[in-house]
Amino acid sequence: MRIDKYLWCIRLFKTRSLATNACKKGQVKINDANIKPSKEVFGNELIRVRKNQINYQIKVLDLPESRVGAKLVDLYRKDVTPKEEFQKNELLKYSKDYYRKKGTGRPTKKDRRDIEGFTDNTEE
Repeated sequence: MRIDKYLWCIRLFKTRSLATNACKKGQVKINDANIKPSKEVFGNELIRVRKNQINYQIKVLDLPESRVGAKLVDLYRKDVTPKEEFQKNELLKYSKDYYRKKGTGRPTKKDRRDIEGFTDNTEE
């Protein structure tokens, strides 16, 4: 089975074209080598997929005939992703909030006038 079709069948990507594009960009690797979307995948191979800044590691258990339901996905793959990968993602969330609060955006006209009024008063 093609690697792009396998990744779509086990519901790692929402569409097959997204899986194909990820392979072309080098985000999917087998044995630490970049692969083409047409690469055949077999059982007991370790696939590394970079998605949403997380490096997933998936071991192929079996090949499905077609796209499977979410409950049946674990019959065809084993997720061996280290927990540290998910913890890195959590740290990224906290670091982004530290610099800028979400939703503050750029200052409104009233905020700008308040800032200018504050700086004008301090210079006098």
